[in-house]
Amino acid sequence: MGIREEVYYEGGPHIGDLFINLLIGLTLIGIPLTVGAIVRALWLRYRITNRRISVTGGWMGRDRTDIIYAEIVKIVKVPRGFGLWGDMVLTLRNGSRLEMRSVPKFRELYDYISEKAAEKNPQVKTKATT
Repeated sequence: MGIREEVYYEGGPHIGDLFINLLIGLTLIGIPLTVGAIVRALWLRYRITNRRISVTGGWMGRDRTDIIYAEIVKIVKVPRGFGLWGDMVLTLRNGSRLEMRSVPKFRELYDYISEKAAEKNPQVKTKATT
């Protein structure tokens, strides 16, 4: 019998990221951005629970990263797409960073992650850029 986790959010990147990058892809310069958005839409998945954050991504969804809230020392969010979605960067104790791109409901998720990380590690720094 395992430890139960309550899922707060489970899903992929915001669909608006794909639409905007498809429009940008009509130009020759925007093609790499479009390919990146398509790969994110197909294979990137976020799972945020009361115990950890799991990010599955990469080519064909083969890479998985799991972090626990006690490892987070700094959280930064940046709104994108007219504030409909955003990016978050979680800095861990060992200095590595986890980038979460095109996160839907990023404000609510930022508040939830900040709250959980502060419970486990009181020195967590949070920063929001406008």
